[in-house]
Amino acid sequence: MKKKNDWGKMRVSFDLDEVLFVNPSTHKTEPSLPFPFSKIFKERLRKGTPELINSLQKLGYEVWVYTSSFRSETYIRNLFWHYGVKFDGIVNAKRHLAEVQRNSSQILPQKVPSHYHISLHVDDESVICSYGNEFGFDAYQLEADDDDWKEKVIARADEVKKKKELQQNMQTN
Repeated sequence: MKKKNDWGKMRVSFDLDEVLFVNPSTHKTEPSLPFPFSKIFKERLRKGTPELINSLQKLGYEVWVYTSSFRSETYIRNLFWHYGVKFDGIVNAKRHLAEVQRNSSQILPQKVPSHYHISLHVDDESVICSYGNEFGFDAYQLEADDDDWKEKVIARADEVKKKKELQQNMQTN
């Protein structure tokens, strides 16, 4: 059951692989975690990830992870905790299959952010981003290695928030 205020805050979600988790040989990354955590959490965060997520939350956005990977919610939360990041929500493949796909005879995309009232989803895959119009969410397709990605994501979130507010104002008038 959805809470009454699910539409109150705007939600922004991020894919993990090739968005927040990147290869250090092709992308600038945050420093790896100290031993022994570096042995448990091998993924490397895209440079600026903690700063961006914390900035979005300070601006009043809820920040979620929406991934098609089967990494556990506990694993994801613990990894990001070490970088000073706390997500407002996490959807992994297991949760998506249980709550979105369920018993539907229609094969749905591997991510349907609108099911969780996510207004903006950041992903590297054009196919996921292309589902936005059909499934009711805005998307931002992240380029491979972009030093200005944090500013671009915040600008896109602000753009989507203004569009959402305008739509709500039109509905109430």
